Amino acid sequence: MTDLMTTQQEIPPRTVFIVSDGTGITAEAIARSVLSQFNLSSSRVHIPFVDTVEKAVRARQQIENEYLQTGQLPIVFSTLVIPELVMIIREAKALHLDVIQTFVEPLKRELGIAPKREIGLSHQNMESQEYKDRIEAINFTLAHDDGQSNRNLDEADVILVGVSRSGKTPTSLYLAMQYGLKVANYPLIPEDFERGQLPASLMPYKHKLFGLTIQPERLAEVRNERRPNSKYASLQNCRYEVTEAEAMMNLEKIPYLSSTSKSIEEISTAILSDMRTSSGQRP
Repeated sequence: MTDLMTTQQEIPPRTVFIVSDGTGITAEAIARSVLSQFNLSSSRVHIPFVDTVEKAVRARQQIENEYLQTGQLPIVFSTLVIPELVMIIREAKALHLDVIQTFVEPLKRELGIAPKREIGLSHQNMESQEYKDRIEAINFTLAHDDGQSNRNLDEADVILVGVSRSGKTPTSLYLAMQYGLKVANYPLIPEDFERGQLPASLMPYKHKLFGLTIQPERLAEVRNERRPNSKYASLQNCRYEVTEAEAMMNLEKIPYLSSTSKSIEEISTAILSDMRTSSGQRP
């Protein structure tokens, strides 16, 4: 039986427009998640801060021009909240995926109240305690990156450990920026393995530790980008460090996962899950 679905070879590339009255971060995240489900070659065009009729008209024309030039319907992910601006964008010949309206209208019917329809409400909390806490968390995380400081570790929500270049720094910053967590991170180094124990400064905080490991082959690739042809980046040394680090984490009963094939978001979710389930009860 002939497959009615178009094959990958028959799908022409599409242009994806990310249209927002703010930064477009929300629309971008949703677009990335949705499009990952399709084997589609695409290019993305970001049009942020569409908060006036004039800007909406320009965005509509840009989308229209893309259709006229390619003959393919552009795909538009939009998070506009002002109905007038929404209608202008929807006049463009494209596949429109209106993120805000998809959820606002059902909620409006269920709650029986009208939405505010105000631009930037999700970003108007710069004076809130939550925002201030997030800034404080980022500052803490930067100050405690890569074992730079042992001060105030009692304030850390979590302390990441692992060999150098296993993903500790980007994960720490993501947790601080997205969740307002104070995160310290410490590299496990050959001197720690020779002693056969964690750095002394971490021993009082074992219940806060979470480990990252990585496949030695991938670690060697990453390190060679930074210090090519060095002992630090050699596969033999990477195998040694990873093996010793995992043995130490097993001995100390530190939960850990491999960052080899996981995104920062996936790693962070696993850490958050461990923090919730352990509730500081690990030995």
